[in-house]
Amino acid sequence: MKKLLTIVLAASVALCVHAQRIPQAIEYTEIYDFLEELTTDGVIQSNAAIKPYTRDHIARLLAEAQRKDTLLSKRQRDDLQFYLQDYALELDTLPTYYSYGHRHVTQWITPVSNLSLADPSLHILTKDKIFKMRVRPILGMDLMYNKKGLLQHRWYGAEIQMDIAHHVSIWGSIRDNSWSGLGYEGSRITKPTYLNNYPGVQYKEANYGGDFSDSRGGLALYAWWGSIGIQRERITWGDAQHCSNILSAHNPAVPMVTLQLTPCKWFQFDYFHAWLPSNVMDSTYFYSEWAAEGVNEREYRPANKFMAANMFTFMPCKYIQFSFGNSIVYAERTVQAAYFIPIAFYKSLDHLLTKGLGSENQNSQAFASITVRPTDHLRLYGSFFLDEFKLARLKPSNPEHNPVSYLVGFNWSGWPVKGLAIRGEFMRSYIACYTHSIKVTDFTSNSYNMGHYMGDNAQSIYVQVSYRPVRGLRLMLDYTCDTKYRAYEYIRSYIAGYRSTSNPIIAQKPFSEKIWRNDIVNFRAVYEVFNNCYAHVDFTYNNARAYLPTSDRILGEDRGWNEDGTSKNLTGDELKDYYLNKYTPLFLQGANFTFTCGLSFGF
Repeated sequence: MKKLLTIVLAASVALCVHAQRIPQAIEYTEIYDFLEELTTDGVIQSNAAIKPYTRDHIARLLAEAQRKDTLLSKRQRDDLQFYLQDYALELDTLPTYYSYGHRHVTQWITPVSNLSLADPSLHILTKDKIFKMRVRPILGMDLMYNKKGLLQHRWYGAEIQMDIAHHVSIWGSIRDNSWSGLGYEGSRITKPTYLNNYPGVQYKEANYGGDFSDSRGGLALYAWWGSIGIQRERITWGDAQHCSNILSAHNPAVPMVTLQLTPCKWFQFDYFHAWLPSNVMDSTYFYSEWAAEGVNEREYRPANKFMAANMFTFMPCKYIQFSFGNSIVYAERTVQAAYFIPIAFYKSLDHLLTKGLGSENQNSQAFASITVRPTDHLRLYGSFFLDEFKLARLKPSNPEHNPVSYLVGFNWSGWPVKGLAIRGEFMRSYIACYTHSIKVTDFTSNSYNMGHYMGDNAQSIYVQVSYRPVRGLRLMLDYTCDTKYRAYEYIRSYIAGYRSTSNPIIAQKPFSEKIWRNDIVNFRAVYEVFNNCYAHVDFTYNNARAYLPTSDRILGEDRGWNEDGTSKNLTGDELKDYYLNKYTPLFLQGANFTFTCGLSFGF
């Protein structure tokens, strides 16, 4: 009997080891950068290929670093104690500053709970630790100024996080955003065609600039070995410092059903099924609206669009981490049950469901990410995104190229100077990567590319030097060189009613004629005053310009389009202006020195 009680007690403790499955928003870069520093220095081991991390996972990583504090510098120990305050609830405690006990009495029960008001956030933890809650306001503003004028970005809102009985997590947040200062077009620095690393948004009507709201949240049921839930959050897959080429979180957050399995320390499995806004109108799906007496108008609705994806991550030792998976973007009248199978090769299921129907299959992808740490202080990583693949295209005699993307990078940190880090990243995406001949199934959501923000036939170089001299302060100097080459719509070729054996678009030489380039040099100083509240100052030089292609236009090449989908075939300055306006917000066109300052609470 005593042995049985011991087993039951051990099982109960195991169920409570992993507390909460609430994601930590990836916009809060300071905690992620600190964890990356500790990982590169060999203090902890984390899965850099899947983000966001959950708050309980971050708390456990911080607790692990605390047990190895002899490996840390004084500044790292100060940062560690600082972040432990923010994740106190996940460690079954409360922040120690500005705290006091509070007895809460209700009509039904009289539990004793502790309350803490810190930074300023409200933290509640019952004595039995069955219920935890955090309520935090969100507030911030950025001011950006260059020769074109002053641009203002302000946001405000609130978030709430709750954990119940060690098995249920519920969270939600709302952020109301506004860009203003330079009118409707001048104030909008993010758009699906713009080639920059700003998060994508869906604007509301606002003639003075750009308004948008961002509501996120979810519910998760969990145990020590994994979780299942429904949520709307921004996620990124693939190890990257600047921007991932697998899933980059460049698009607005989407609702999704999620599954994560962590049965052991060396293996993790992730799956989601998402509902994507297609921004493609369905001519057979509409509402009828009385626009006037006797006038009935049709209001067309967007076509349905969905995505299923999985990722397997293996961590056989602390020096190697390897992830691989696959996904499918599909457009059906309703969800397809087959794509709710978490462990599946979706291309095979697609062939079973759509092959032989006389139309193109759905859009499937495969990808992999690897991280190697050959020695302390050095981390090497790379990721590969395969949009479409044929062995025949590997032959030297075949002019076609497989639409793929690859990214490689490194991070050297903590030696010979503690707190100093040097990072570099190089990305290339071939022609027609992320695109599809059926627009409703391309690799986009809200028309934003879900992979690297540069899209296809593009290259990105990123180098950064950062230094953390004291607790909470980070100084960064980085250089980005983004280059876009000839742009195409992925049009399938037909000859006499039959599909041709070759495609002239993917037979074009990639990276041969640039049509747009942006060089960016940025100095940034960030100081985190208290948890989740930081001030920053940026001095930025950028030079965005367009170029004319030297070759003749081919079928499907983008040199301007008419409303009916036919090509304008612009030339000269008209074509250069078209490329510049398409890929660059007005605020950043040409050569600019931009000064930015801001204060953010809650991120």
